[in-house]
Amino acid sequence: MKVLLLAGGLGTRLGEETSIRPKPMVEIGGYPIIWHIMKLYTHYGLTDFVILCGYKSEVIKEYFVNYYTNNSDVTIDFQTNKIDVHMNRCEPWKVTLLYTGRNAMTGSRIKQARKFVGNEPFMLTYGDGVSDVDINKLLDCHKKSGKLVTLTAVQPTGRFGALNIEPSGTISRFQEKPVGDGAWVNGGFFVCEPQAFDYIPEGDNIMWEREPLTQLAKESQLNAYKHYGFWHPMDTLRDKIELNEQWANGKAPWKVWED
Repeated sequence: MKVLLLAGGLGTRLGEETSIRPKPMVEIGGYPIIWHIMKLYTHYGLTDFVILCGYKSEVIKEYFVNYYTNNSDVTIDFQTNKIDVHMNRCEPWKVTLLYTGRNAMTGSRIKQARKFVGNEPFMLTYGDGVSDVDINKLLDCHKKSGKLVTLTAVQPTGRFGALNIEPSGTISRFQEKPVGDGAWVNGGFFVCEPQAFDYIPEGDNIMWEREPLTQLAKESQLNAYKHYGFWHPMDTLRDKIELNEQWANGKAPWKVWED
């Protein structure tokens, strides 16, 4: 089963970070966030990726083209122009890098991957958020639903601490970043049947989250897998700092794989 990763957006809220690299290449603990997402899927045996590139796609391409050499021990003989690889620490990945246009919307990018997916179910998610979602349970939920698309529903934490303030002005309870208002939101990590491509119109301005998902919901073809565990997008510099602190402290909930 192929895994499609949306990696073409601008990520303007990360400021200088995304002026030099696409958002999925912003690092957590020295590794691009897209690497962390791929490691999660790899943990569950999914290793065939199609990365839907756009803005600064050359940065993503250079990273993966050079990944094998950069993660192996090598001897370079300059006289013979020969390179010997002594130890390969690379991943068991097959990676297709698909340029889908600089300004294309999410649905339009997904549509272009149809020729690489064929007539098989596929996974799909955003290249800018990490989670400890159980992919096996997600797949099982999708199969049992009989729907064309399953999305992972999450309850994000609030952006600010919550206070209970008594009439006297005394704070009786403080909770740092509680779960929001209880609403479930789209957390990505989709499972899709190939017929889902038919719900995406032609054109560069089609958002997957609008017409395609709306129509699937109207036809009762959109299923939800409720994930109660960790999920966190990297939307802002604050998110980047928080995720890096978790990784540095050895408390990254999304790291379900072994080193």
